Amino acid sequence: MEEVRNISIDEYDYPLPEERIAKYPLAERDASKLLVLKDSQINASQFRNIGDFLPQDALLVFNETKVIRARLQFQKETGSHIEVFCLEPDDDYQIAFSSASPVRWKCLVGNSKRWREGLLSMPLTVAGQQVTLNAERVERNDQYSEIEFSWEPSTLPFASILEAAGEIPLPPYLHRDAEPEDRDRYQTVFAKYDGSVAAPTAGLHFTKPLINKLGNSGLQFDEVTLHVGAGTFRPVATETIGEHAMHSETIIVRKSLIERLIGQIGKNIIPVGTTSTRTLESLYWIGMMLHEQGMELRNLHVEQWYPYENHDALSATEALQNIVNYLDLHQLTRLEASTSLIIAPSYKMRVITGLITNFHQPKSTLLLLVSALIGERWKQCYQFALDNGFRFLSYGDSCLFLP
Repeated sequence: MEEVRNISIDEYDYPLPEERIAKYPLAERDASKLLVLKDSQINASQFRNIGDFLPQDALLVFNETKVIRARLQFQKETGSHIEVFCLEPDDDYQIAFSSASPVRWKCLVGNSKRWREGLLSMPLTVAGQQVTLNAERVERNDQYSEIEFSWEPSTLPFASILEAAGEIPLPPYLHRDAEPEDRDRYQTVFAKYDGSVAAPTAGLHFTKPLINKLGNSGLQFDEVTLHVGAGTFRPVATETIGEHAMHSETIIVRKSLIERLIGQIGKNIIPVGTTSTRTLESLYWIGMMLHEQGMELRNLHVEQWYPYENHDALSATEALQNIVNYLDLHQLTRLEASTSLIIAPSYKMRVITGLITNFHQPKSTLLLLVSALIGERWKQCYQFALDNGFRFLSYGDSCLFLP
């Protein structure tokens, strides 16, 4: 484990000129460029041609999370602007969004020095009704503030309040405010479950006609849910990755997918995005935890460094079957867990065999994940992209890695 912890993040830096960061999406989602690493060869194509490169036995796994309008802009009577950024609810996501007033959320607060106590208020129109949204800070620590939101009429669900009051939380590196177009384009076409403060951006390239075309060619699809937290934007600020604390994210996986994965082991399982990757790989370690700690385990959370400790030899099939047995024992149809898994060089993929992803920030944990999959070839791929006019980051172009 020490070898992994001592990895210097400076080894995962590269020059990224500001003009290469895509500030806006292309007019057509699947018109983005596609870099393909296959059989150790790097080629360029267009995303709509991805079916020409995918293995015929592949199962693609999408992340169905939906980006919420997490940025709330309040103005105090003094004129000061206070931004409240909703990170995650105190309760279950579904309960939180369907709840009537009040609800509590973990939030980041901008211009925090100008709001030490008291209520913030915002007038809204929700479904033709005049509403006042209030925010009160009830707790504060180094990482976030706990905010209680209340509103009148109190019977409206918080999902409706957030939809009317909030803004789409674009990544900070875009250096611009959200615009009406972002409400659609910073959302995948298969987004279903509210909960993310960032899009699973590899999925932004897919259109419904392209998904249908790929399905007609024999490719299979399934879905997981990982609600993306604000930590996904956070570059590694420490000298070595051992000093970096990974954020925790909620994952939800249907039992039917886990059973399907068992039948797919030995064939190709290709996640769409790093979030789907972390979810699928976390399944293996949850299965390992059940093997080591027993089927009565309640805290199904994958700690950051757990995979790098010494464990029994357990196949992916055995680990996944442990989860199925656990769900059967507890009469559950889906797994709800959380993960702080860091996938870094030396990590051995247990479930996935390839990856569809975007180009990531220098010195990011997402770049570490890519390196874990394709090794030092990430440098050649990123240099190829820089030399050939590829667009980078959330609204940028895409990669297909088949190591």
